[in-house]
Amino acid sequence: MAQPSPFSPALFDFFRDLRQNNQKSWFEANRDRYEEDVVEPCKVFVLAMRPHLREISRHFQAEPRIRGGSLFRIHANLRFNPDRPPYKEQTGVQFRHTAASDVHAPGFYLHLEPEGEAGLGPGAQGGSFAGLGSWHPDRDTLTAIRESIVDDPEAWRSATRDADFQATFELGGESLKLGPKGFDRDHPLIDDIKRKDFVAVAAIGEEEVTADGFVDRFAGLCRTGAPFVRWLCGSVGAAF
Repeated sequence: MAQPSPFSPALFDFFRDLRQNNQKSWFEANRDRYEEDVVEPCKVFVLAMRPHLREISRHFQAEPRIRGGSLFRIHANLRFNPDRPPYKEQTGVQFRHTAASDVHAPGFYLHLEPEGEAGLGPGAQGGSFAGLGSWHPDRDTLTAIRESIVDDPEAWRSATRDADFQATFELGGESLKLGPKGFDRDHPLIDDIKRKDFVAVAAIGEEEVTADGFVDRFAGLCRTGAPFVRWLCGSVGAAF
């Protein structure tokens, strides 16, 4: 029998309401609601994913806490944009590589965001998604990934052109308009070499997130994307 999802529609309702009331007074009045409907379900999800991650690789962490863990703080970074709303209008869970502090290693990610308005989701209407890979890697890491594509293009194709992978994920993120310096701009894989992010995403509907069996569903997405993450780990010298 499929296990109930840790998440309920109340999580998405909270963020819909926050979009309309993104200010400190409202948030403080609804802090208990945030803890009960968002934070606690995310912690349950992280713990439920531990055994699944161990089956994929022992090098990814599932820690149900914010500081140094798998959860994100809700406070937006106002350092460079003090006029933006003070709270993030979505949440996420990250499963970071154990070497993340030493190299920009790839990871697995769940993004939870209401549908119906433009947001950070993969579509024009925002929404939730499963993600994996390296988002905004530093310059050295980015160069290492690009060089790995050039050195062994068939390995890259194998990791990204697999039928199951292509049926499930879409490569996303930003790309350069021109090829990076030091790389052949006529290379047959130049569109991949131009990538600034090496991430794959799969959109997930709210009903799917809150349905029984969601943990198994997300774990299955991670397994499908594991060869891509394995390739990225190899490109930056991280164990898998």
